[in-house]
Amino acid sequence: MFTGLVEEIGEMRQIGRKGEAMVLSISALRIMDDLKLGDSVAVNGVCLTATTIGKSMFTVDVMPETYRSTNLKELQGGSKVNLERAMAAGARFGGHIVQGHVDGTGMIRSVHSDQNAVVYEIAPSNLDLFKYILPKGSVTLDGISLTVVKVNDSTFTVSIIPHTLAETVLAYKKAGDTVNIENDILGKYVDHLLHYGSQGAASKTSSSGISHDYLSEHGFA
Repeated sequence: MFTGLVEEIGEMRQIGRKGEAMVLSISALRIMDDLKLGDSVAVNGVCLTATTIGKSMFTVDVMPETYRSTNLKELQGGSKVNLERAMAAGARFGGHIVQGHVDGTGMIRSVHSDQNAVVYEIAPSNLDLFKYILPKGSVTLDGISLTVVKVNDSTFTVSIIPHTLAETVLAYKKAGDTVNIENDILGKYVDHLLHYGSQGAASKTSSSGISHDYLSEHGFA
């Protein structure tokens, strides 16, 4: 589990590709202090496992499903990436619950200044993601915990303070670039439970016309 507070910007040193499988070699400094083999690291918001560790570099494997679902496939040598280690027990929870399980990608439609902030307008590639995106709600972009400002028919906006901009890869991104989107896990679980419940009620009605409500009324459920 992560918090969406990026610890440092890493750099792609080498990328191995075989079909839709990848091996990424990433240089880093701050997170290397206690990074161990098998530890989870969020790379642009994608939860990956450290498979080898050097003095100032580590590698991770990217499987085909992750390749297809995220913007990691767009990385090149020298690309900057957001890095965050898994949350330590007892640490301050400064962002929100982030799993590193990306729901989809979005394209940056526009970037503009608003006094001391920079506003990014994002167009999700899958409009289904909008059911979890609401004004003042939490969203993760490239592993960064952010607050949604506005939601329109096909885009939403987030406002970035100077510190966040300076410490993350958003500073390198412009209109036309893509970002990984992870919706708030609380919204996804609530939606699933409601949807599952409605499916469950429907499935409990047999072809004979006996429903779950009928069984409940007669002491059988």
